Amino acid sequence: MITKDQVLSALSTVIDPDLQKDLVTLGMIEDVEIEGAIVSFTLVLTTPACPLRAQLESDARRAVQVMTGAQEVKILTTSRVNNPKQVEISNNQFKHVIAVGSGKGGVGKSTVAANLAVSLAQEGASVGLLDADIYGPNIPRMLGISGTPQAEEGAKVKPLTAYGVQVVSIGFFVEYGQPLIWRGPLLHSAIQQFLTDFDWGCLDYLVVDLPPGTGDVQLSLSQSLPISGTVVVTTPQAVSIDDAFRALSMFKKLNIPVLGVIENMAYLTLPDGSHMPVFGENGGKQLAALTGVPLLGSIPLDPELVTDGDRGNPAVIASPLNPATEAIRSIARNIAAETSKLAHAAK
Repeated sequence: MITKDQVLSALSTVIDPDLQKDLVTLGMIEDVEIEGAIVSFTLVLTTPACPLRAQLESDARRAVQVMTGAQEVKILTTSRVNNPKQVEISNNQFKHVIAVGSGKGGVGKSTVAANLAVSLAQEGASVGLLDADIYGPNIPRMLGISGTPQAEEGAKVKPLTAYGVQVVSIGFFVEYGQPLIWRGPLLHSAIQQFLTDFDWGCLDYLVVDLPPGTGDVQLSLSQSLPISGTVVVTTPQAVSIDDAFRALSMFKKLNIPVLGVIENMAYLTLPDGSHMPVFGENGGKQLAALTGVPLLGSIPLDPELVTDGDRGNPAVIASPLNPATEAIRSIARNIAAETSKLAHAAK
């Protein structure tokens, strides 16, 4: 007869490769039930975007079958995003705040941020996207969303929603083409209002699209809320790498964890299947090695990413089989894994 202790003993041999502890110690096993030779339990992942989901399920099933003799192992997989350092601001809860930055403009930072947010939402996470690029708010266009957020009497303002993502942007409040000529104090006030005056609710991930460079918004955000981690987007081009290195150095000086580097426009795929390095080669890998942070992934240069964004239909929705889209989804899972590791290390 199979016992619960035998099942837990078997599952204690399965190690999460990211967190380097067994599933039982991590509290990832719940609701163990046994009916004769059939064992069932719930596997609770630390993020719905876990890149190791299939591997953990397979390893857990095999361990139980081998060590208990179970004929069938039924696994219900769910997720619960936890972070002991989650942010609570004005009744809003942000379990993880992920800032997307770049050293310079024109590297596709906002395209990456928008698609990352939608990718995480597609995995089942509750996601918000804060467009903190005050001088160039492109997120509304990229998500095909317009209008002015409203509030019921006595309540906070509700973010607008697109593709399962709650969105706040200064672009909702200014006329098309209107320049914002603001100094630091106004920028800081705007960021504060975005965080406190809107009803974000409880989010697994708040993705923040930062302006390029190393300026006032980055400083204001670091002072306004603890950032779980930041990613820096670059192209392989040498000048982009130089500026991305400065951005990474800034985040480290601000004591903001750097989750890794994203290399965008890595290469162009030609009709014969070969790759043309339009902006150089291996820039992201070089930057990662130089700074000692992971390369989270490389995204090919593909016109569909641009046209999809211009139409307000992000590529992860409009072009799901595109290699560039697949790369973005993989990067989103890697980011989720890195934030889980940081949260576990903080316990």
